Amino acid sequence: MAIRHICHQDFEELSALNRGSAELHARWMPGTPIVTFEEFTRYMARFDGPLHEGFLICLRDTGAIVGRVNVNNIIRGTHQSATIGYSAYTSTTGRGYMTDGLRLLVGHAFGAMELHRLEANIQPTNTSSLNLIKRVGFRREGYSPDFQYIDGAWRDHERWAITAEMTRSETV
Repeated sequence: MAIRHICHQDFEELSALNRGSAELHARWMPGTPIVTFEEFTRYMARFDGPLHEGFLICLRDTGAIVGRVNVNNIIRGTHQSATIGYSAYTSTTGRGYMTDGLRLLVGHAFGAMELHRLEANIQPTNTSSLNLIKRVGFRREGYSPDFQYIDGAWRDHERWAITAEMTRSETV
């Protein structure tokens, strides 16, 4: 597995993956799938500033995209933290790609990005995502009622987090 920054050349592959995964994402992701070049251009614009970075999880041997992770709301200074949002695709789920990719992303966030803490907010009924975040080493920290507007309603979320210290203690 490998992670890399998303770029404009990824539009065609990502739009096809998003189209094929629209049903999978509908219950869990805010907004509609990004499938047009205009939508993709707006999405990419969010990475122009210092608050968001977009990454793709790719197969190392072919470069094929198997997942996506956004590092959002980056706060520097005494916090050095961010939230992550991620998605797998229907054609690539169930193979461990997201587990390996998120582990790489966490290492990158605590290394090159110099962050100290990452949070993930997940709907309590999204058991696949909850199991994924547990495998990567996040711990549950709380519950946020009516946290985010998704699929026509305000949805509760569980708040999960990992710190740089937590990853160092796992390797000792």
